[in-house]
Amino acid sequence: MRSHLLNDLTAEQYCRSVKEGVERVAARIAATDRPFTGITVDELAPRIDRIDLDRPLGDTTAALDELEEVYLRDAVYFHHPRYVAHLNCPVVIPAVLGEAVLSAVNSSLDTWDQSAGGTLIERKLIDWTTARTGLGPAADGVFTSGGTQSNLQALLLAREEAKTDDLARLRILTSGASHFSVRKAAKLLGLGPDAVISVPVDPDKRMRTVCLAHELERCRRDALVPMAVVATAGTTDFGSIDPLPEIAELCAQHGVWLHVDAAYGCGLLVSPTRRHLLDGIEHADSVTVDYHKSFFQPVSSSAVLVRDASTLRHATYHADYLNPRRAVLERIPNQVDKSLQTTRRFDALKLWMTLRVMGADGIGRLFDEVCDLAAEGFRMLAADPRFEVVVEPALSTLVFRCIPAGVTDPAEIDRANLHARKALFASGDAVIAGTTVDDRHYLKFTLLNPETTLDDLAVVLDLIANHVEQYLGESLDRAS
Repeated sequence: MRSHLLNDLTAEQYCRSVKEGVERVAARIAATDRPFTGITVDELAPRIDRIDLDRPLGDTTAALDELEEVYLRDAVYFHHPRYVAHLNCPVVIPAVLGEAVLSAVNSSLDTWDQSAGGTLIERKLIDWTTARTGLGPAADGVFTSGGTQSNLQALLLAREEAKTDDLARLRILTSGASHFSVRKAAKLLGLGPDAVISVPVDPDKRMRTVCLAHELERCRRDALVPMAVVATAGTTDFGSIDPLPEIAELCAQHGVWLHVDAAYGCGLLVSPTRRHLLDGIEHADSVTVDYHKSFFQPVSSSAVLVRDASTLRHATYHADYLNPRRAVLERIPNQVDKSLQTTRRFDALKLWMTLRVMGADGIGRLFDEVCDLAAEGFRMLAADPRFEVVVEPALSTLVFRCIPAGVTDPAEIDRANLHARKALFASGDAVIAGTTVDDRHYLKFTLLNPETTLDDLAVVLDLIANHVEQYLGESLDRAS
């Protein structure tokens, strides 16, 4: 079995195997004519259940043939222009090249003696991102697995900086449109069920600063400790950006940690035309960025940034077998001293390769294209009497629903839109997302593919309307 280990003796075999795998994927991508085949769980599960993992195929070609049947053929392909569902982006080729390199070398970014140059590359990218964010010369950060982990670490630091042992008094203030990971982090950090205060949003789904000021004052009166305000720069549903300068001013007045969740909106850091939408982020104490959303990177590629590098000490633990305390005195750069993870992939290499090949402006122009498309899509939806659109997008999401002519029952409209989304997914012709607004069901386009056109959106809207009409016709037949 040693023949399967990647080393100097098997380098040629490695090239052949990877080449064969790459050619399979490339062929599948080239032949994909819709984002999904529409296969169901009941259809696919038996194929995988029949596979006996204790009986290896012993051959790369055979394993790839099998993979074609159980994965590649029926995968959901984000590169297709009619995949407009979640915050999944098509990926740029330099990043995929970086993925291939980092997987083969298999550096672990926890300690210097496992990564060397990888450590310095990651640190350089963190410095580059904090400079783009404007956090100042004392800033630092570390790559993470995604926005949920980044938010968790930021709130861990905020909890420790709050300097109270009475966890029951701690409060996190965030908008009603913020990411669910804020509540999840509160629970993981040992806070109570009332720890997260939901601040109302305005019609554009941005945090109301008047309400935030009221809640901060209420915390003071009730002897509660607001450990953090979480502002969102790009909400998952609406792409809305909270008023960062005003929120930062309130946090400064009350001495509260400001965390900005820019997992989605971080693409604005490289936008040639929209960087101003992030004005105020430079006042944050911590920031989440997800390169695997708006920088067109493969999953996973995220980071948590902090204004004051010393706050990362709250995630630092020393082990004699890994990062002994003497390493700090010897100025050995061990990234595990900053991270919640120990063993950690060299995900930074993907962004490094992207910047070295495409440049920041190249990434930013791609993000601008999807934001421009969303603006065009909003105008198209607003002019179409079949649809109701919720809010004009700041980034690249559109939340809307079909309003069938003559139907006034809100529950029936909900059922029709739910049916349309499910039927569209089952057909594989397009993949869209769904959400709720004021307890009513809505549909959602999340646009992260610069290859998607307004014509693609028009086709998907027609498909949705047709599925709604079909559902209503079948509903009338059932009723009669």
